[in-house]
Amino acid sequence: MLRITDIAKTFNRGTVNEKVAIADLSLTLNDGDFVTVIGSNGAGKSTLLNAIAGTWLTDSGSIMIDDIDITRLPEYKRAKYIGRVFQDPLMGTAADMWIEENLALASRRGERRRLLPGITRSERAEYAEMLKPLNLGLENRLTSKVGLLSGGQRQALTLLMATIKKPRLLLLDEHTAALDPATADKVLKLTDELVSKDSLTTLMITHNMQDAIDYGNRLIMMNEGRIILDIAGEEKKQLTKQQLIDRFNALSDQKLESDDVLLS
Repeated sequence: MLRITDIAKTFNRGTVNEKVAIADLSLTLNDGDFVTVIGSNGAGKSTLLNAIAGTWLTDSGSIMIDDIDITRLPEYKRAKYIGRVFQDPLMGTAADMWIEENLALASRRGERRRLLPGITRSERAEYAEMLKPLNLGLENRLTSKVGLLSGGQRQALTLLMATIKKPRLLLLDEHTAALDPATADKVLKLTDELVSKDSLTTLMITHNMQDAIDYGNRLIMMNEGRIILDIAGEEKKQLTKQQLIDRFNALSDQKLESDDVLLS
């Protein structure tokens, strides 16, 4: 589903601020993989997702989705393959548009634009049914502006919009980091339900070791632009947070007593 081969990215090359963000990284995801990604600040996690999404192009290497080479495609052309949810709940939705208008934009992504009436009655009923499982009462607020929603409500809506048309790849960039613990837990459970329902191939960056262990079927750890650990299946299910800290200490030049560095 996703095949990354020897990608590299260096920022500010040739200056005193030169930073190697990704160093000859390769990664393959199978169809339906739900992979959690952890690593300390500056490990290259967000750079990896941005490289896949096309926010910036890599210096070298290749990125394939479903045997389609997207390496040099601009970000807007990759959007037909990729759904994405950002850390900031304010991104991913249009604040001045109604909830139903945001959902309509997401549901028509990739379709040819035509002169048609606005949202139909059947579409409105469909959106209400989609919103009910969120248990946030949004199905009764279809004509409310998204800017009036709480951070958790908005992030849940963004997640629904990112998956409304099944993407070939779902990218989650610390999408619960800005939420309070209770809301973050609710959004994570919703994420797991949506990913499992449609068997979505997913990469989820998280700042929380326990969440990385509890969710998904595979876990990768990054350090200094490289993948230093890749665990899946039963081995991942049996992991404890302390074992993960011990693995990190053995494979990197940092020494953790707790997961504070990964939470920073």
